[in-house]
Amino acid sequence: MASGDLERGGGSNGKNRANNYYQSASTGPYYMESAEKQWTSWLVPMFVVANVAVFVVVMYINNCPKNNLGIEGSCVAKFLGRLSFQPLKENPLFGPSSNTLEKLGALEWNKVVHGDQGWRLITCIWLHAGVIHLLANMLSLVFIGIRLEQQFGFVRVGLIYLLSGFGGSILSSLFIQRNISVGASGALFGLLGAMLSELLTNWTIYTNKAAALITLVIIIAINLAVGILPHVDNFAHIGGFFAGFLLGFVLLLRPQFGWVERQHLPAGARVKSKHKAYQYVFWVIAVVLLIVGFTVGLVMLFRGENGNDHCSWCHYLSCVPTSKWRCGN
Repeated sequence: MASGDLERGGGSNGKNRANNYYQSASTGPYYMESAEKQWTSWLVPMFVVANVAVFVVVMYINNCPKNNLGIEGSCVAKFLGRLSFQPLKENPLFGPSSNTLEKLGALEWNKVVHGDQGWRLITCIWLHAGVIHLLANMLSLVFIGIRLEQQFGFVRVGLIYLLSGFGGSILSSLFIQRNISVGASGALFGLLGAMLSELLTNWTIYTNKAAALITLVIIIAINLAVGILPHVDNFAHIGGFFAGFLLGFVLLLRPQFGWVERQHLPAGARVKSKHKAYQYVFWVIAVVLLIVGFTVGLVMLFRGENGNDHCSWCHYLSCVPTSKWRCGN
């Protein structure tokens, strides 16, 4: 989120051929024609705990009663003491000041490029602008992340989450250079992107796939559309989504059902290959695009390039001006 002044075990035995029900985190039920072990989700809950803990620490350091000058009004929820929130005129999301967020690792282009503080591309993922921001992101993380971790394990889901957040930070820094940005939204959009590419690359093992695809695309489109509102960093969403989408082709391949159940087939039976040819094609293309994308993005960023100079209309992807609000830069 950006603002102008602020902003996996248990296992299934898999011994009988069956259609296992797979409940997608956001696309509803459809069926997966394979029997695979289920992992216990622990990393995603740890991410949630970590984000909440970081927010509490940020509010403790913020110490509104001591540091608020009163220009924008008085602190909110004063009974919380030094954990109380900044005035709503300053931060309507019930959170800390922009100065506190910037001090503790918010994404800020000038400090990343000219202050040798590239670590902000990672730390900003763990910061949130307020309780509302934190609650929305953590509910989304639980809803999406736990099911993915149960299906694919903590290593792959953790990599997608972190690399997507990193990718979102890079794109955000290239296009938003006058405001700070914080939040896990880029990483969350990466998980959504990975769900989409996982469905596409493992297309032949699913039933009800067309309905699942349409539903997932609609959900993604709605969430991206929300990003055109002011004070929302949609470039982080877009960057995270595309990073996660490509990572899904690389990390979330499923073997064909016939290969999974090969040990239970009669002797002499023809065994399918582990993956289909198109899955390998997607894998190679995705790896190349990831390497090129991250390399080009980082080179442009640390050369001080402004993405808006290369794309005059791209700013509309993050904010569309209306009679109700202005977007500025």
